[in-house]
Amino acid sequence: MGYVYALLAAILFGANGSLTKLILETDLSAPQLTLLRTLGIALSAGIALLILNPRGFRVGWRGLAIMAVLGVFGLALLQASYAAALALLPVGITLLLEYLAVLFVALVAFFVFREKVRRRLWIAIGLVLAGLALVAQIWASSLNPLGVLFGLGAAASLTIYFVIGERQVTRTSPLAVAFWTGAFATLFWAIFSGWWELEPSIFAQPTELGGSHGSFELPLWIPLIVTAIGGSFVTFLLSFTALKYLPAPAAGVVASSEVLFAFLFAWIWLGETLDAVQLLGAAIVLIAIVLAQTARAAKTVVAADLALPPSTASIPIVGGST
Repeated sequence: MGYVYALLAAILFGANGSLTKLILETDLSAPQLTLLRTLGIALSAGIALLILNPRGFRVGWRGLAIMAVLGVFGLALLQASYAAALALLPVGITLLLEYLAVLFVALVAFFVFREKVRRRLWIAIGLVLAGLALVAQIWASSLNPLGVLFGLGAAASLTIYFVIGERQVTRTSPLAVAFWTGAFATLFWAIFSGWWELEPSIFAQPTELGGSHGSFELPLWIPLIVTAIGGSFVTFLLSFTALKYLPAPAAGVVASSEVLFAFLFAWIWLGETLDAVQLLGAAIVLIAIVLAQTARAAKTVVAADLALPPSTASIPIVGGST
């Protein structure tokens, strides 16, 4: 069952990338979409916490300060940079860049915290560099440079989230982490997203969701609810549930398949394709991600699109998908 839960989470994460890309083709900006997503996460987690563990809201003043840092520099900036990259790059490549956080966390652990890492980490670094060179086709400059920067920004933001979370929030309920980081991220983008410029009628606006298969329209509010709850919060719970049955390194490797599902859904749904050289590069990077995932004795599975740590009070938050 653990593998089933982890695989379902990876599939939903991968599909959510294509849905987000289609939503960004409406009049919503990336910061505005981020605001709505983080609000959905905070509300969903808050309701679940209220029902299951009302005392979980209590994290203390120090805990609130840490949650504020995680919410702004982790979740808020992550979701915005991820959305901005999606607007400029194919879905799979965006997620591939974001997943480099797995590698960055292991490097921070080695160089900053002096942790021991397995030799495979250095192999992973070489594979990442080679694979990204093939994906980006640096000899032809086929990728949007600004999109690549946003993708790397998402990876950096996710790295910050997990490095801080691992060291500081080891005894906090995952639902509390979801609620408070989502709340602070929502507050941040409530100030900077320009939500007040939105006309209420935009949520009833017909939104094209057919992708490469022709016209299929729904009011905008429907895909927004799907991406905020189904594509974010539900996938988080699936990842969390997987950890009840699997060791975290195993769950993390399964979760890494999110990248493959992102490519698959973008190909089927949006008609986004890669040539043979880029596919080879993507495969090499994915192998490197799996190696980096197992380079440390990781204790959680990483949720890249969510940037929420599926951990328990006895399992420290460790960067290691999503």
